[in-house]
Amino acid sequence: MTWLGLFLAVLSSVAINGGYALQHASASALPPLTLRRPVHSLLLLFHSGRWAVGFFAGVGGWVLYVIALALAPLSLVQAASAGGIVVLAIGGPPLTRAERVGVAASVGGLLLLALSLGSHTASTDGNTTAVIVWMLASGGAAATTARVLPPGPGLGTAAGVLYAAGDVGTKAALAGGARLFFVPALLACHGAAFACLQLAFQRGGRLATAGLAVLWTNALPIVAGTVLFGESLPGGWRGAARIAAFCLVLVGAVALSRREAPPAEAAAAA
Repeated sequence: MTWLGLFLAVLSSVAINGGYALQHASASALPPLTLRRPVHSLLLLFHSGRWAVGFFAGVGGWVLYVIALALAPLSLVQAASAGGIVVLAIGGPPLTRAERVGVAASVGGLLLLALSLGSHTASTDGNTTAVIVWMLASGGAAATTARVLPPGPGLGTAAGVLYAAGDVGTKAALAGGARLFFVPALLACHGAAFACLQLAFQRGGRLATAGLAVLWTNALPIVAGTVLFGESLPGGWRGAARIAAFCLVLVGAVALSRREAPPAEAAAAA
């Protein structure tokens, strides 16, 4: 069943990131979106056929992701989804030097994370209080990054942190019973992440927004798998690989977060 979960995770990643690419292409060409007029902004988005296709592809990918979580450990599912950033890099405009560094470092880091996973013990249901603290801390981190970083990367990073918190909540909710009270919280995380990402699409390139969201959505739940759900931390070279992986993920995040020069400045520099 674990291998079926990994297969579904890969399909989920392709659907979600292909959907992000379509949403970015559409949202970046729309009139300005604003949280002050949420219904108007949503109507603008759904009136774009290309955006709607991307949105429903993402919804389908999330359904596959939830099924994958029920079949395999959280960190394994996230590792199988690690190549999603490559989907975002394909078919877009030529990459800048910083974007090439960011993609290479991010993919290298996520692949090292996958290699560091090794054999797995079964996931536990996690401690309820610890999961709540993780999700609350994620909300605070998202708000901080949205303020500190440039608008596109800041909102993209915030979206990734919030999507990761929603994934942690999803894993906890799959235990059923009283854990179903996590459902409203995880839906709130996904809703806030959705809003951040759509706003980011109008403020930065595909990789500086969706790319950062994918990076943190994949990396943070792997940490949560160990910290919250009892998935074993590897020893030996696998442990060293995991440390190196997170260093590369941080390098990739910094590179993709670089402020993009406005068109006039870019033309002047050229």
